[in-house]
Amino acid sequence: MRFRVERDVLAEAVAWTARSLPARPPVPVLAGLLLEAGPDGLSLSGFDYEVSARVTIAADVLEPGRALVSGRLLADISRSLPARPVEISTEGPKVQLVCGSARFSLLTLPVEDYPTLPEMPGVTGTLSSSLFATAVAQVAIAAGRDDTLPVLTGIRVEIDGDTIRVRMSYAFRARFTRGDVSAVSAHRTVVSIGVHGWRGRWLVNGAHRPIARITLALPVNARVVGVRVTVRELLVSVDDVAELQRLLLT
Repeated sequence: MRFRVERDVLAEAVAWTARSLPARPPVPVLAGLLLEAGPDGLSLSGFDYEVSARVTIAADVLEPGRALVSGRLLADISRSLPARPVEISTEGPKVQLVCGSARFSLLTLPVEDYPTLPEMPGVTGTLSSSLFATAVAQVAIAAGRDDTLPVLTGIRVEIDGDTIRVRMSYAFRARFTRGDVSAVSAHRTVVSIGVHGWRGRWLVNGAHRPIARITLALPVNARVVGVRVTVRELLVSVDDVAELQRLLLT
């Protein structure tokens, strides 16, 4: 295997993929980052039997191949490289990395012992990354911390046409479409974290961020800790109120 890649592109891809690697892997190969050079460029993958991360970047592939190296070590090295193109190649049981005057030699892990990566699911739809992050933050406050019931620590995402539902545990669940929204405006900062409501006005505050007021044309049903409630106005924590206005009203 041998390829050349831009330093910033490599560093960003390695850092993103290495974030999902376990700090204390049950077997050493799960601490590895899988490098695969081929016709489509360079693919970097990580997998711990629960979370799989994979990214493909542009690279000048001189010799196709694959290698497994320590993900955190490669991430540390990538951050410290000079602003020069990076050349990576395999030589026996080692991966050689050259960037300008910097040279590193990394021992490879047995790639044949690495688990088979799961197939990535097909694309169901697309949405703004900031809107998705906001939806997750709104319900993450209700996430379970006890692994006794793992299902209560997860986030449930449902896609049905133009409707996206994000749920966490049993704290708050609501569903409405853009057509149900009559107005979106900025609201004053709210200190309270969590889910609070009174007479159809509900606050779902997952983080100390700006608060957006979403006014619905007609009341919709929601559930708070499994109890059915009515929502006429929703106050939610968001990163960008103006972006939410654009997404919901245009």
